[in-house]
Amino acid sequence: MGTRRTDLHPDVEEMLARLDEGFPTVSQMTGAEARAAIEARRGPRVTEPDLASLTDLSIDGPGGPLALRVYVPHRQERTGALPVIVFAHGGGFVFCNLDTHDEFCRAMAHNTETIVVSVDYRLAPENPAPAAMEDMYAAVEWAAASIGEFGGDPTCIAVAGDSAGGNLSATVSIAARDRGGPRIAGQVLIYPVLGEGSGTASYTEYAKGYYNDVASLEWYWNNYAPTGRDSALVDPTRASSHEGLPPAVIAPAELDALCDSAEAYADTLRAAGVPVTFHRFDGLFHGVLTFAQFSLTPAARAQMWALVRGLPGFA
Repeated sequence: MGTRRTDLHPDVEEMLARLDEGFPTVSQMTGAEARAAIEARRGPRVTEPDLASLTDLSIDGPGGPLALRVYVPHRQERTGALPVIVFAHGGGFVFCNLDTHDEFCRAMAHNTETIVVSVDYRLAPENPAPAAMEDMYAAVEWAAASIGEFGGDPTCIAVAGDSAGGNLSATVSIAARDRGGPRIAGQVLIYPVLGEGSGTASYTEYAKGYYNDVASLEWYWNNYAPTGRDSALVDPTRASSHEGLPPAVIAPAELDALCDSAEAYADTLRAAGVPVTFHRFDGLFHGVLTFAQFSLTPAARAQMWALVRGLPGFA
């Protein structure tokens, strides 16, 4: 493990110190304990930006009722049916929920002028892999069948997620291809959890002291995939082929152990003929896009919204 870099933006340095001091040591907890610790840190729910509608609903999921939250933005420029993003939240497959990512989904819907469908997938370790992916797949099927009721375009559905949600977006793209499921217009992988990562330079350099430490990463994997990661529905890097997958936006953070594995996956997709837009958030850390009040987040989000609008059908 390298020492903390000395060339960081002062606000990043301060934020990392706060995060490292205050974030629970989840690797020494049970899943339930980690969830309780994360919930205790959450602030009040934000109701901005304003939306045309927000709807909580429940569909039949593979493991029982599956909660979804549908964000419909006010129309600004678009006419006709709106593009759709089915979103999977981060949280190491173990914690977080619709509320923890509510503000981010509101902002995404508003700033990309898309309908966002957030998925309250089943959490590990009580529900090991690929339960979360199957819930995400069910949400994509629901959107393809029913999003027209909300003014969405069932022929223009992308999947997106941060961290663990990035993994679920990548794996559900593989599942949809292999099962002949709904056509996915794009996959947006935001600092995604992909592959082993342990042999990469970023996994060594940012192993500790940059918020998303490798001890936690290994704990997340052990909770989500206790019997291994050989399946492409658990680890998308294990797919026998990556041909025919949706166009991808892959956006890691530089100061993150996961950075190099995300870049490697971008190279894998490109080699298989998949259109890839790769953007690294230089000088920033894992999770930064969900810290709405952090000084450097607005500019990073503006870049993220532009990347989403670059997907086919989302301009």
